[in-house]
Parts: sequence; C-alpha cells; structure tokens
Amino acid sequence: MLNRNTRPGDEGGLRILVTGKGGVGKTTITALLAHLFTRHGYTVLAVDEDPQMNLPFALGMPQDAGDTIVPITRNLDYIEEKTGARPGAGWGLMLTLNPDVSDVVGRFGVTGPGGVKVLVMGTVVQAATGCLCPENTLLEAVIRYINLRKNEVILLDTQAGVEHFGRSLARGFGQALLVTDPSFNAVTVAKHGAKLARELGIPYIHLIVNRVRSDRDKEKVRTILGDDMNLFSEQFWLPYEERLLLCDPGVLPLLSCTPPPPFLEELARIRNALEKHQELS
Repeated sequence: MLNRNTRPGDEGGLRILVTGKGGVGKTTITALLAHLFTRHGYTVLAVDEDPQMNLPFALGMPQDAGDTIVPITRNLDYIEEKTGARPGAGWGLMLTLNPDVSDVVGRFGVTGPGGVKVLVMGTVVQAATGCLCPENTLLEAVIRYINLRKNEVILLDTQAGVEHFGRSLARGFGQALLVTDPSFNAVTVAKHGAKLARELGIPYIHLIVNRVRSDRDKEKVRTILGDDMNLFSEQFWLPYEERLLLCDPGVLPLLSCTPPPPFLEELARIRNALEKHQELS
C-alpha cells in the first residue's frame, strides 16, 4: 500500500476524507464504508484523525484491544525521532519538514475485523502550538506518504469541519464526504465544509444526510442549502436506523442483517458512487 515513488492517486486508489459536525454519524459511516469496500475486494486503510478516536471500536475491535492503541500524535518519542523536535519542548526548534514515515503503518497500523487496517493518528493536543508544531508536521507527512495503487482505499475520519486542513494535508484526496443530519447547525457546518473543500481543490464533494425520518427532513435540508446544493457532486439520504443504537459502538451486526435495511442499501449506493467517480478521474 505504501509507495514513495508515485503521487497519491497515480495508480487508481481511492482517497476519501469524511467530515462534518460532531455527532452526525461520520465515524459510523466511515466504518461501514470501510467494511463495504473490503467486501468488494479492496484493501482498506481506515485512518482515525478524530480526537475521540472511536473508529477502531466502530469497526468492531473489542474495547480491550482498542485501548492498547497509542495515537501517533501521543507517541512523543516517534514524533521526536522523525521531526527532530519533541512536542511541548518550546519554541525555536528546528523541524524536519519532510520526515521519513515509511514505517508508520507497519509500526502503528492494526488489523481489525474483516481485514480492515486501522491507523489512529489522533490530533494536535496542545493549544496554540501553531501549524508548524511537530505533531502537525508528522500528520501531514503521513498523509503525503500513504500513496495508493488500484483496489486500495484510504478513508480518513476527521475531526469536525475541514478548517484544520492545510493544502498539504488535503493534497491527493479526490473525494470528500460531508456528513450532516437534518438539523440547521449540522447542515450549516456541511455547507461551510464543502466551500472549504472546494478551495482546497478536492474535485468530488458529496453530501450525506444521515438520520432522515421523512420527506420533510429532506425539504428542510434543501431549504437551508438553497443554491449551495450545487456545491455537492451528489446527495445521499440515509434513513434513520434504530439498530445502529442497539449495536453501538460496532457496526458489524448491522452488516449481518438479512435482508439489508434501506440504510445499508443507500450506503451501498454511496460506495458505488465513490468507485464511479474514481474511474472518471
């Protein structure tokens, strides 16, 4: 999966970031898409950049196993080894801005249920450290390094919004999923995120409206977005699914339902759309 001699996307892999307001279900959707891609023969790396770090559990890892994972941004020795600076050591340090992170997946990646590879990056935990702090330097290097070949997918579950993405971090991501629910605040965050993703040069930006209970919810979202609906390459409407609460935090029980619920059928449409847009790129 790792190849320093090609640019991200050169070989046909899918690089997808998932973002939205906190609590709208983006981690659940990331986990389900990871399993759906795996079941269609893809090699999947699911990267958790959300501060709450729930993605391993959503994928189905038991809590005792997930709790042993140390996020990269909290592995101070590794950060210092790669960047030349230890987080929190003070200003004026000389950083290696292009660190060699070729060993990152091998050292910190964990294989979860269904064969999905999980990499927990964590986030910057110190306030006001600035964009050139050792943690951010390492995160950007990791994202730049993970280049994909055909039939490989990286799904990046981000913290809320995309404001924290610089151009170097977003470079190479061909598609973004802006996840929302029908609430005004969540839709507004998705709209703002879509505009920023456009500015960052991400070509395909999809809207996913989660927890839709009625046509009234759909109309509410369309009204809030207005002409900004055109920001999105496609729109998807995920119906409210009670069973997600029953199987929390893992998503595997829902994938075993026969017949598949409408929620999963719509997620399958999303997976197909992501694959289609990659083929058009």
